[in-house]
Amino acid sequence: MKLSGEAIAAAVTNIQEFSLHDGPGIRTVVFFKGCPLACDWCANPECISGAPQIGFMQALCARCGRCFDACPRGAVRREENVHRIDYSRCLTCGGCASRCGHGALVRYGDMMTVGEVLDAVRRDRMFYDSSRGGVTVSGGEPLLKTEFVRDLFTRCKEDGINTCIETCGFADWESLCEILPVTDHFLFDLKHMDAAAHEKHTGQSNERILANAALLMESGADVVFRQPLIPGVNDSPENIAATAGFLIGASNKGLELMPYHRMGLGKYRALDMKYHLDGINPCNDETAESVRAAYEAKGIRCTISR
Repeated sequence: MKLSGEAIAAAVTNIQEFSLHDGPGIRTVVFFKGCPLACDWCANPECISGAPQIGFMQALCARCGRCFDACPRGAVRREENVHRIDYSRCLTCGGCASRCGHGALVRYGDMMTVGEVLDAVRRDRMFYDSSRGGVTVSGGEPLLKTEFVRDLFTRCKEDGINTCIETCGFADWESLCEILPVTDHFLFDLKHMDAAAHEKHTGQSNERILANAALLMESGADVVFRQPLIPGVNDSPENIAATAGFLIGASNKGLELMPYHRMGLGKYRALDMKYHLDGINPCNDETAESVRAAYEAKGIRCTISR
């Protein structure tokens, strides 16, 4: 296969080192921008849009005004003694963020080549070797960047680095087939089994997602199914029964529950985005354990991600 990693570029929001929850061993996680879903509970709202964005954290702002002169379009301004960003004028050039010495302004999304990402991944090689870890691509949805991920994983495999993809499953089957030969593990979300409820809370039906999950299982891929556990959304007996039925049909694969939290709320405010679950409290240990027990009672091996 001819690689074009130095020419292919993608918007990356973060490369997180020493992760213990995104695949086996110690992982380096690459977060891409862009997702076909817009889940109400998304903890990475900066990854939903595929384009770079400027976030403003008002609590960190010292009102020094240095960002005003840095913006060529006058998109940063003061209104009622509070700094604001006019996103209709913003070029997302990052000039304001580079001038801010207080961390109040941040540019989400830097264009990186496969080679640049690979360099960052290789720096943690000693941790992979000692823990059987490797690289995980996440987002957003990495399958929107199929060519990038295929080239990155191919080069990782040549280096003996384990590969893992975290996916919502909403992609063309052809995209999955492209990266299947170079992917060691799949972390696959099952957000809701009811098509209408799935569309209500994510913006898309789950038909393609479930079809891809079944095809992946048929292919013999190593798949770990996961479920974000949202109180009042997908913790009902009906959804538990439907999810269990699907998992039993998929060779009785286990399920990892990921209890809902609100740690991404500050990023919604920074990006002036509406948060749709304001009335829902984080999932407590009692609720998570109750759902885990319900799955176990149906014959599903179930764990809780802490």
